[in-house]
Amino acid sequence: MPRMPTPEAPIRILIAEDQAMLRGALTALLNLEDDLSVVGSVGDGESAWRELQRLSPDILVTDIEMPGLTGLELAQRIQRHELPVRVVIVTTFARAGFLRRALDAGVGGYLLKDAPAEQLAEALRRVHDGGRAIDPQLALEAWSEPDPLSERERQVLRLAGQGMSASEIAAQLKLSHGTVRNYLSEAIGKLGVGNRIEAYRLARQKGWL
Repeated sequence: MPRMPTPEAPIRILIAEDQAMLRGALTALLNLEDDLSVVGSVGDGESAWRELQRLSPDILVTDIEMPGLTGLELAQRIQRHELPVRVVIVTTFARAGFLRRALDAGVGGYLLKDAPAEQLAEALRRVHDGGRAIDPQLALEAWSEPDPLSERERQVLRLAGQGMSASEIAAQLKLSHGTVRNYLSEAIGKLGVGNRIEAYRLARQKGWL
């Protein structure tokens, strides 16, 4: 159970955001609230993972796209390791596919960066108390089109979209060349496109990568 905040023990927040200016603005904004305290801020996913274990914050506020680990990968790792920290994603990605994956990873909040500032502070309090704070329009769209990709297909397709060959993907993921080609073929077939690049672009557009 999360701690109940008091003036002596506010809600402790770690911020993970790769844009330094926005990271500083979020820190300043949240520290204006008497019951919120930013205990750390980092610019990439691996640093966030280390600070989560060192600082044991109540809430992680994270973007999706970051160097190292993405915000979604962080949330999935937190879920696997059963860390007692709640996750709120603040992002520009208004895509239902991202929200579906975030909810599957146990994320408590999903807000867009153009939301009013006061909405973020209120969302953090709600999530800390065990509730959820989800952008309402995205919540309606999230279940309209299911993500057809498996986690491994998604992983292989993401690397293919970065320009890696099947052999390079196989070496990085410690899979056989044939297995990688099968995953790519499955992803292309599921998405109904002609090649791996089209599959990557469509999956990105839908928020499935």
